[in-house]
Amino acid sequence: MPPWLQWTLIIAGLLAIALLVAFIARQSRTLQEGRKRQAKTEAFQKERRESMVESIRVLAMAVEEDQVEYSEACLRIKGLLEHVAPELLEQPPFRVFQEVHDLIQHMPTHRTRQETETRFVEKMDRERLAVEEKHADAIRRAATAIRRHPF
Repeated sequence: MPPWLQWTLIIAGLLAIALLVAFIARQSRTLQEGRKRQAKTEAFQKERRESMVESIRVLAMAVEEDQVEYSEACLRIKGLLEHVAPELLEQPPFRVFQEVHDLIQHMPTHRTRQETETRFVEKMDRERLAVEEKHADAIRRAATAIRRHPF
């Protein structure tokens, strides 16, 4: 084999090795960045979940101390539980949050409530208060249980 061919093959081999090393280094950096992003995402999700659990406990405490309307608490707790532990909404005593939500979800809230006719709002309030009164004991028991529940 002539020397010029040997040198050409050696240079081609070194060039291939250099390209492969560059490719491997780039892939390694990409994987490292992906792991960092995933770790950040997991940390954010964990923090968010802990925040939701804390909100559930605060709402439950507010129910126990009669600082919030039961219907409002049920709507909020149900919404938070859907993200944290949706399976609890099907289990007693927590099922009451879903039941109350289903009974009052059609009622106007916020701006819609302000724009609704007064007589209709009063009718909805009577209906909501009746639902609260009917489920008051179950809501209090569920609030106590959810506050102590290990998430």
